[in-house]
Amino acid sequence: MTALLTLNNISKKFFTEEIETKAISGINLIINKGEYISLSGQSGCGKSTLLSLLGLLDSPTSGEYHLNGTDVSLMTRDQRAKIRSEQIGFIFQSFNLISDLTVFENVMLPLTYQTGIDKKVIEEKVSSVLEKVEMLHRKNHFPSQLSGGQQQRVAVARALVNDPTIILADEPTGNLDSKNAEAVLALLDKLHQEGATICMVTHDPASAKRADRCLEMFDGRLISDQQNIRVNKPIELVAS
Repeated sequence: MTALLTLNNISKKFFTEEIETKAISGINLIINKGEYISLSGQSGCGKSTLLSLLGLLDSPTSGEYHLNGTDVSLMTRDQRAKIRSEQIGFIFQSFNLISDLTVFENVMLPLTYQTGIDKKVIEEKVSSVLEKVEMLHRKNHFPSQLSGGQQQRVAVARALVNDPTIILADEPTGNLDSKNAEAVLALLDKLHQEGATICMVTHDPASAKRADRCLEMFDGRLISDQQNIRVNKPIELVAS
């Protein structure tokens, strides 16, 4: 397997006044292309901090991070932003859609940070990912006109539109009822079967077990890394 992401002894400290807090400490991790990873642990264990580092929303205090063969550990904020826009897709618990933009405009947003893309190509890419998540028929609607499950599908489409190297999902079903949660998880299953690399933070043991590999954190450290034998099931999206 080909290593996509490599962390070597990564640590992150936060400083407030005279207090030093170690959020994560001594993380060593390799994620290979095409893997589906779940990351779980108690609240405050460092999951969100680790995901922020993986997504280049923050930089480590120490250690090395290589993404797709590039050392991104000490990049500037602008350099990290460029890599994010080109290689990383985010799915958030709270959807993070912009209320005064249509579904189409929300999904198009990541592409506006890239230069040299023809308008027709952008429209085709947006339409393609909306069709993939079965939301093309809602492209002119606003987020307030959608259910929670529909909003999260739009968020998934937005994460896919830049053909990301890796998809980072932070509690993607946390604000959904069981029916819509299952629909979103089924969609992630389908994306993984099509070759996507996914890292998902979740509190739900059942959701975690859908991944190929289950990581667990405690007090800022990785304490478990286990392969999960999944039983392949037909993928069936649940309409909402």
